[in-house]
Amino acid sequence: MTFAHFTLATRDVQKSSDFFEKVFGWKPLKRPGNIDGKAAWLSIADEQEIHLLEVPEFEPSPFEREYGRHIALFHPLEGFPALKERLVENGAELIDALRPTPFQRFFFREPNGYIFEVIDAENHSEQL
Repeated sequence: MTFAHFTLATRDVQKSSDFFEKVFGWKPLKRPGNIDGKAAWLSIADEQEIHLLEVPEFEPSPFEREYGRHIALFHPLEGFPALKERLVENGAELIDALRPTPFQRFFFREPNGYIFEVIDAENHSEQL
């Protein structure tokens, strides 16, 4: 089983879509015509998507953190420096991990307040 998509609320769909496109290279998709509000669909990988829905009163959960809700992604270790640079340039905050691991990783808070973990794609252990 793999995931099909995950949906994130955002205060500004276009700004959030631009962030993910610039930082990760996720590509916009044609979204269905049955969405009343502002929304954007982006392709993450083959048959995996992120759906962004505009919710003007959206506020991030106080549980967005390493020991709480976060989204973890694999990324090649050699790409970490360039990714971190793109993140900061596009308004993300890099966050130090609270616990050591035998593999490289880092966390960031994107402009809406969601926390993401980026894990070395080649050298992660089975104890994620």
